[in-house]
Amino acid sequence: MAAPSVFAAINAISAELAEHGIAKIHVNETDEYPYRSIDDILDRLSPLLARHRLCVFPRALERTETQCKDEGNRSLFHVSLKVAFTLTSVDDGSSQTVKAYGEALDASDKATAKAMTAAYKSAMIQTFCIPLAGSEDPDRASPKVSSRTHVAEPIQGWEQWVRDIEDIVSLCESEQAITLVQDRNRQLLTALSRERAELYRQIGEAFGSRRETLLARAAATRPSRKQRAKSGASQSHASKQREKEDA
Repeated sequence: MAAPSVFAAINAISAELAEHGIAKIHVNETDEYPYRSIDDILDRLSPLLARHRLCVFPRALERTETQCKDEGNRSLFHVSLKVAFTLTSVDDGSSQTVKAYGEALDASDKATAKAMTAAYKSAMIQTFCIPLAGSEDPDRASPKVSSRTHVAEPIQGWEQWVRDIEDIVSLCESEQAITLVQDRNRQLLTALSRERAELYRQIGEAFGSRRETLLARAAATRPSRKQRAKSGASQSHASKQREKEDA
């Protein structure tokens, strides 16, 4: 007896997603963790659902809502949902239901929609066992533990990040300001040197060029030896003149 088509479709979609996975290419700027967006999931999953003739029907089972305050004393709505997703095969009408929870905070009317999105992501990732990258035998290599912390690529990409830093450096008016920019971006600069050596050289040139500009400006405004000598002579003459007047 053949298995219900819904299981065959789930298996086929899981197999296709296992080849390349869906990477976490975005970074939460507040808590600094990588994640896969709902658009990443939908872009990969939607054509597979259509190809394998599988429908997904969501149904909210439970909903709770509470209010809290953020750091700015603004009211926030916290919504928690328990959602059932029924996967149904178009071929024979067989179905399978999976359940997931979703939670979200929002200052207006979007908390429920965000919670639905969170529940959908969780349900689909677990149902289809979506990996972060392509499948590989875990015994193929034995990774060595390193104390080096991995720093994710900036959300805007290395090229734009370098341009942004160059713009900031071009506005620095002191050596201390340039050093502060370097210190605040030390981890990303270290990661850039590993990932994109050519961009690391480019940004290094920007730091060096700005320092040279500031040094040249300081030299241009500094009195020359002749000017200092003349100024000293003038002051000495004025002092002697005052002594004569006092006498």
